[in-house]
Amino acid sequence: MRKLNFAPLWRRICMPVALVFLGQSALALDDVQITVLGADSDLESAINAASLVQTAKQDGETDPRDVMAAALAEYGRLTEVLYANGYYGGVIRIRVDGREAGRIPVFNLPTRISTIAITVDPGAPFTFGAARVAPLAPGTKLPEGFRAGARAESTQVQAAADAAHLAWRQAGHPKADLTSQSITADHTRHTLSADLRFTSGPKAQFGRMTQTTDSTVRAERITRIAGFPSGEVYSPEALEKVASRLRRTGAFSSVSLTEAETLNPDDTLDVGLALADEKPRRFGVGAELSSQEGIGLSAYWMHRNFLGGAERFRVEGEVAGIGGQNSGTDYRLGARLEQPATFGPDTTAFGYANAAYEDEPAYISRSIELGAGMTRIFSDTLNGEIGVGLHYSDTTDVFGDREFFHLTLPIGLTWDRRNDLLDATSGLFVRAEVTPFLSLNDGGSGARGFVDARAYRGLGVGDRFVFAGRVQAGTVYSESVTDIPPEYLFFSGGGNSVRGQPYQSLGIPVGADLRGGRSYLALSTELRATITDTIGVVAFADAGHVSDDSLFAGDGNWHAGAGLGVRYKTPIGPLRLDVAWPISGDTGDGIQIYLGIGQAF
Repeated sequence: MRKLNFAPLWRRICMPVALVFLGQSALALDDVQITVLGADSDLESAINAASLVQTAKQDGETDPRDVMAAALAEYGRLTEVLYANGYYGGVIRIRVDGREAGRIPVFNLPTRISTIAITVDPGAPFTFGAARVAPLAPGTKLPEGFRAGARAESTQVQAAADAAHLAWRQAGHPKADLTSQSITADHTRHTLSADLRFTSGPKAQFGRMTQTTDSTVRAERITRIAGFPSGEVYSPEALEKVASRLRRTGAFSSVSLTEAETLNPDDTLDVGLALADEKPRRFGVGAELSSQEGIGLSAYWMHRNFLGGAERFRVEGEVAGIGGQNSGTDYRLGARLEQPATFGPDTTAFGYANAAYEDEPAYISRSIELGAGMTRIFSDTLNGEIGVGLHYSDTTDVFGDREFFHLTLPIGLTWDRRNDLLDATSGLFVRAEVTPFLSLNDGGSGARGFVDARAYRGLGVGDRFVFAGRVQAGTVYSESVTDIPPEYLFFSGGGNSVRGQPYQSLGIPVGADLRGGRSYLALSTELRATITDTIGVVAFADAGHVSDDSLFAGDGNWHAGAGLGVRYKTPIGPLRLDVAWPISGDTGDGIQIYLGIGQAF
């Protein structure tokens, strides 16, 4: 038996470094041959993927110094691969034009390298003879692969050490440490014995958080936003929550928390906070094009530290329907001010003001909305919002000219488990909203509800194919439809509901005119395929239903559309081009074209 040293040999480091400064240069490396003896296809794939020489060949390296550096570093790299797969008696031979790489003098390199042949004889796989970690914190879960009789992969040893260390920290022991380890290979029995010993250190409480860098955000606001849990039992999750609270304000480009090297005499742990301010101002623009709806342009301006307390102030405007075939031009202008940590570190207060002129196919509305509320962050994936507002609108539709003045109580809940907000390949997203409205003039009162649910699932290697689905459902209740502002009712058709059907083409007929329905359901599916690193194609189908009853009953109709699209990935999200046509319903015919930024959903 012999002790294993996982640290690289000195020559694996020194010789490649020396080659950077020594040797001659000429065209090099025509062929790389890798042979793995035995029948372990997984090992062969891992070796090919990890090979530095193979990478040099693929990158078109031509300098013998660089090629030799890769060849010499290859011994260490492939040894790590063997250990990671449970092989501890392997033999690695790397021949550079027939000469063992390790025997070539670094002061007399060949002027040209044609072929590098790598032969790996992994030997017999090893299993764990003993696999021990002690002492363990209560509830520690070690990796399933770290047990006697299992394949003795070195990664399992590291994973077991990491799991034990994290468990001690989660139990309130920030200074737990691996103080000794014994890893022994028995080449006769082909076993590996691993014995890891920890020292837990004392259980600690959080002490003080000290800001170590300057910031334009006031220190008292930073403290309030962070919500540092002084006096509570230490946990790494609590520290991550502190960092997350500061990051989500958007006021900081970098947030770093550093634990003190030693505990205080009373077993408390102080933490240092280093911040780097983000640029306070930001603006953005957007554009969308639809053959039926016309051009839509949007822009926003935002200040991330508006009053010196990490307040976020955002002004945004939109002009939509420019050149639209079935409606006029819409104008929207809004402003929103948010103050984090107003009622505790996880609650943000906000106020908003919006004005809009909407010239839609079925109505014209001039509206103003004022309101305030608060957002509560329940977890990294769940947040809720509640507010109170005043909504005034002057409208013209099938019922004539009308005025609405409502007190509203919007309530929303968002659950977001997508892996990427701009281009998700897995996860779920659900947004649910309920808005009761109370008339302050002669109209009636009621409530409006809406749900937007999306799901994503990657298929194939590297999520080359992605199946995406979306369900939108809404309903509005009031004793009479005339008591409901037309912008609260539902229509179907267009780029955000049923592609291939004209914008807001499905509603409730009133003679030769159209009004919105009181219930709405839309279903969308997409199959996205990645063709290259930047180009993808999409096949999609959408369907929508509008009915004149608050509970999806009563008179109503369906329509549907389908089509194909192209996506071009950019740092700000994929550029989207969709071509769609109707497949059922009588609301439209012909091809519709949609161009925008970001996935359709």
